[in-house]
Amino acid sequence: MVNASVEGKTYAETDPYLVGREKIREFAHAVKSTSPINLDVLAAQAAGYLDLVAPPTFAVVIQERSLTSVLADKEADIDFSRVVHGDQRFIHTRPIVAGDELTSQLTVASVKSLGAHAMVTFETKIHDADKQLVCTAISTLVVRGAE
Repeated sequence: MVNASVEGKTYAETDPYLVGREKIREFAHAVKSTSPINLDVLAAQAAGYLDLVAPPTFAVVIQERSLTSVLADKEADIDFSRVVHGDQRFIHTRPIVAGDELTSQLTVASVKSLGAHAMVTFETKIHDADKQLVCTAISTLVVRGAE
């Protein structure tokens, strides 16, 4: 069972991730985006951006880097083989653009028991190289209890 005492715990900031054009294009194709600003540099620039704009859900790529810290934390006691994704939200202060160098830092926002199961909500702040907030990613995992 998930250790409820990790509620409120904040994990170390991740190393910087340099957002690349091809990663944005690959992600855009994977989520079936046809937006020109996700695929064509000139279209993105014509729309007022410096480079390609990532689809809003691209932030999960950055958030995943923080999630590995909590999933590896023995104290948290989260058995990933028992995890089901419950919810995902993104609150953007600005779009993610190719060339951004992003870090993330995760806090365990809540741990709730649901009978034999647990719901764990994480809040991940994603910052650019100037330490400006780009996005807050909020995800909830359901950790199934023992059979």
